[in-house]
Amino acid sequence: MTVDHAKPAAVGADRPAVKRTPAPKARRRSDRDGKWWTPWLFLAPALILFVYFKFIPMITAVTMSFQDVQPYLGNQWVGGQNYSTVLGDEAFHSAIWHTVVIAIGQTAGSMIIGLALALLMEGQSKRLKFLRSAAFLPVVVPIAVVAELWRIMYHPTEDGMLNSILGLVGLGPSGFINDPDSSMISVIITGIWRGAPYDMMIFLAGLAGIDRGLYEAATVDGASRWRKILHVTLPGLRSVFSILFVLAAIRGLRVFTEVFLLTNGGPNGSTEVAMTLIYKLGLEQNRLGVGAAGAVLLFLATLVLTLFVQVLRRRRDA
Repeated sequence: MTVDHAKPAAVGADRPAVKRTPAPKARRRSDRDGKWWTPWLFLAPALILFVYFKFIPMITAVTMSFQDVQPYLGNQWVGGQNYSTVLGDEAFHSAIWHTVVIAIGQTAGSMIIGLALALLMEGQSKRLKFLRSAAFLPVVVPIAVVAELWRIMYHPTEDGMLNSILGLVGLGPSGFINDPDSSMISVIITGIWRGAPYDMMIFLAGLAGIDRGLYEAATVDGASRWRKILHVTLPGLRSVFSILFVLAAIRGLRVFTEVFLLTNGGPNGSTEVAMTLIYKLGLEQNRLGVGAAGAVLLFLATLVLTLFVQVLRRRRDA
């Protein structure tokens, strides 16, 4: 009797081969291979327009600021003469001062009124949503329409809209934008009316991120409404304040349209700001090199202000 001594089959020899699936990271890497350019393909039209209408003009303006620009005759290199002209011009000094005053006034007014509106309209009620939409309306209205609206309300005669209201409380008629003594505050009020609703919406977003438990704890401790705002709301909005300050300050330093449409820098230069002066130097007096130098200086001032605020914010958060 013979015994079959055949070797046993290897374990797993009759099992089908198992196909291994790639690891998640490897799969994602393989999916991206050859497709990294897809997002840039969609962004390309906007980037091309942005480069053509933003960066190229900026570089051209910097170049022009060192030249005596003579259209159709050729530009001549003058070095820093244009900057010396701008920095030594009394009109430019006055325009910078007016710009700073308007920027401070509009920034402070917009943030204070925006915070007050946000505190009044915080909540989820449908009525509050309607009020927030109505309050935000000045932001979406074109600035040209806003300026024309306020120019009509600032009519200097006794039957003007705002003068009629002043007459009801026994105050005499004001010249508003036609009076050198009141033209600056009139421009600031217009800017605040348009900028406060924008700040309100950002404050509302910041208020939504504050822990409700802090308010409940303050209520248990017997804190009043004012103390809750002072010790809970304002510290919780610290980052929002820094962001809004930068945005509002830049908006104030670049103020142009409302001043140009309301007063065009008048009367007697009382509301002349940097942007209107640059516009007049470059396009009305055909001193393009001097105007470009003023624009570069204004850009540098805005950049320094932004970096300064960011450094302060990082030091405070550290």
